[in-house]
Amino acid sequence: MSRVIDAAGLGRFSAGSRLYATGAAESSYSLTFAWAGSVLGEGVELVTAGELDAGTLCVAITLVGSTTALGEQLPVGDEPVRAVRALERRLGERAGAVVALNLAAENALIPLIAAAGLGVPLVDGDGSGRVFPLVEQTTYTLGGVSAAPLALAGASGEVVVLETAADRVEELVRPVVLSVGGWAVAACYPMTAGDLAGVLVPGTVSLLLRAGEPGVPRSVAAPYGVRALCSGQILAVEGSTGHGADLALPSLPSSIVVQESEGLRRLVRLEAHNEIVLALADGAPVAMAPDQICMISTADGMVVDVDKAEPGLEVEVMVVKAAPVWHTDRGLALGGLSAFGIPL
Repeated sequence: MSRVIDAAGLGRFSAGSRLYATGAAESSYSLTFAWAGSVLGEGVELVTAGELDAGTLCVAITLVGSTTALGEQLPVGDEPVRAVRALERRLGERAGAVVALNLAAENALIPLIAAAGLGVPLVDGDGSGRVFPLVEQTTYTLGGVSAAPLALAGASGEVVVLETAADRVEELVRPVVLSVGGWAVAACYPMTAGDLAGVLVPGTVSLLLRAGEPGVPRSVAAPYGVRALCSGQILAVEGSTGHGADLALPSLPSSIVVQESEGLRRLVRLEAHNEIVLALADGAPVAMAPDQICMISTADGMVVDVDKAEPGLEVEVMVVKAAPVWHTDRGLALGGLSAFGIPL
């Protein structure tokens, strides 16, 4: 049964979207929340993929680039609609629904903004079940759907349509995004609702709406479960020259050392490349990608980004289990340790 995300739902949805989100700058998040509130009107219909006609064109919407840049170069407001309209012109067909690439902070709200601007439903689910750094790291890709053709809309009126092989999308998108100011809205992964139903991580919008309610445990936002790895204090943050692989990831590797405060009082080393991808406790692997590893500040309950980690900070390290498809051979190749250059 379809539902409507109205102003009250927006507050719950946005709160839920931040519980395990990394890389969200406060200024860009607040801006996106206000942007969503300004266009929401009476609300956006939330539907399952199965409630749509099987032939309905669905388009994935995502922010690409830097959230910091979004906070500095303000949106005009029509970027999601311009991106979708450009993709529609390329395909010769109107989109009947939009869906999220992932549901972390700004990337949860921008598909909602797109649905409101287009007057179409938002599909209850996403293409990740967690967050990966690259556009092609999705369950849509694992299901055989290409991100291209893809349309980008920038804040200065630019619209760029890319058509390329699926494995070259990130290579081409990144320089374009830099040239238009560091961020853009992408409309990508065009597919029918019938196809979407087979590659979607379902029900994740509903989970975030529930998780954003006052008093509801954080764990509700993790569709496949979450476990606490350790609690302790960050002892050191170290740079790294990399893991011996030439990777197209948009950040430099680093290591974070946490001293466990209770129990075995282990030294936990967190290896990061754009995100934390491996946790070692006294040298033994205890968690790794494709599961999502998060540091949660014990002071305010917010996720600590890798580039904000500093010695003395008290954190809880949590592991959000990835969707089962990520633990298949193809899923591990696309989102496991080898995708981040760690041969373990």
